[in-house]
Amino acid sequence: MATPIKEWSKLEVRAVVRFLFSKGTKPSEIHKQIAETYGEDAMSRSRVYQWCTWFGEGRTSLGDEPKSGHPKTSTKEENTTRVDELIRCDRRMKIREIALKLEIPKSTVHEIVHDTLGYRKVSARWVPKMLTEDHKLQRVEISHRLLQRCQQDNGDEDTTHISVGPGGDFQANNNLFDNLITGDETWVHLNTPETKRDSMTWKRPSSPVTKKFKVQRSAAKVMATVFWDAKGVILLDILPQVQCINAARYCSTLDRLKEAIRRKRPGLLRRDVVLQHDNATPHSAMAAALRLGNSSSSCPQSRLGTL
Repeated sequence: MATPIKEWSKLEVRAVVRFLFSKGTKPSEIHKQIAETYGEDAMSRSRVYQWCTWFGEGRTSLGDEPKSGHPKTSTKEENTTRVDELIRCDRRMKIREIALKLEIPKSTVHEIVHDTLGYRKVSARWVPKMLTEDHKLQRVEISHRLLQRCQQDNGDEDTTHISVGPGGDFQANNNLFDNLITGDETWVHLNTPETKRDSMTWKRPSSPVTKKFKVQRSAAKVMATVFWDAKGVILLDILPQVQCINAARYCSTLDRLKEAIRRKRPGLLRRDVVLQHDNATPHSAMAAALRLGNSSSSCPQSRLGTL
């Protein structure tokens, strides 16, 4: 069997089919000779029979007939405008819903949305809290008060002594941050499984695929109250599950905090220690304010030196 020709064109193969058909060769023999000369991919058996039929009907052209097709009207300007109006009315509308509403194919809607209109679906950016104008003003006021406190502690009201060290550590040339203690509460689950990213391992292409069962965090959890300063954690107080955070319990935690400061930060209580915590109900209760020695319970900073 001869080696098939590697380089050929469709017009060349069709010309051979027309020549052999004009000689009276049967379509089956034509396909056999085509396969031996050009290979199996040159022209299938059904295409050989089809071209023989066309040549028998009097066709002389070897090229493809121009296709009439259907005019592409689904992506015309009218539908583009309608899709744009639907998206502007409801930014969360899906491609499937738009296609059903306008009665056009989903592929066409996808082309209009992404290619013609240039829309991209993105998720909303997550922010911790939705602050009102009053909240923003309060934060600005507190920031000004902290800045004034820094300047007063340095004896210079025109210079801010706050910088970043060579290793990226926060440094302040004043006593405010040395005397500042921050407190906050957080929920701690008794069982927190590792994430999918934490369980990643190195493997070769031939290594078997590792499997990991999805594990939910335990429903049981406890409330942890943490107090820390610039040097590290001072107190970690775990709330028993049978108790809840209230003014009395928070006052008890403040007593533990005072003992922890006395042990871990000797001499700190003799200075003007500042406790920074949020305005939760137990924190801003009158009992907690009296325990902190601050008559203004709504202030986000409270004195601890007179506790």
